[in-house]
Amino acid sequence: MAERLKMVFQEKIAPKLMETNSYKNKHQVPVIEKIVINRGLGDASQNTKILESSLNELSLIAGQRGVLTRSKKAIAAFKLREKTPVGVLVTLRGDRMYAFLDRLINLALPRIRDFQGINPKSFDGLGNYSLGLEEQLMFPEIDYDKIDQIRGMDISIITTATKDSEGFQILKEFGMPFKE
Repeated sequence: MAERLKMVFQEKIAPKLMETNSYKNKHQVPVIEKIVINRGLGDASQNTKILESSLNELSLIAGQRGVLTRSKKAIAAFKLREKTPVGVLVTLRGDRMYAFLDRLINLALPRIRDFQGINPKSFDGLGNYSLGLEEQLMFPEIDYDKIDQIRGMDISIITTATKDSEGFQILKEFGMPFKE
């Protein structure tokens, strides 16, 4: 079964974007290519228990197992050796990507205390959007009693758009709650 947002995109959003931006071909319509969820662990990289709990939390949130990111070179000031685990990363594509985006827009973001919308200026110039979340508790999959520490994460939504205005338009059509 195809995800709800994928069907909405194919049936409603893509034709509307073709009409408003006067694309000649349906393949010119920008699409969401992937979503990358990243969590830097910093000083927790020395503790394997924290690494495992972070991996488990991200797999619960994303629906697929993440990978450890490792340092590329040693930095003595940070007490960091080469190839030491420094973070956790999950890349979502296809149906899992649409399922995560649906849960992010409709469940997680509205659960943030005093939420007034996300910043519309966090585009990178090429239509890709990044946002940082301060805690993992806004996702309904995470049980408050089972977490050891509140940690944030970065979410990057990579699109095939060439301009920020196109990226903004596609995310707005999906229902992303931007500040006015």
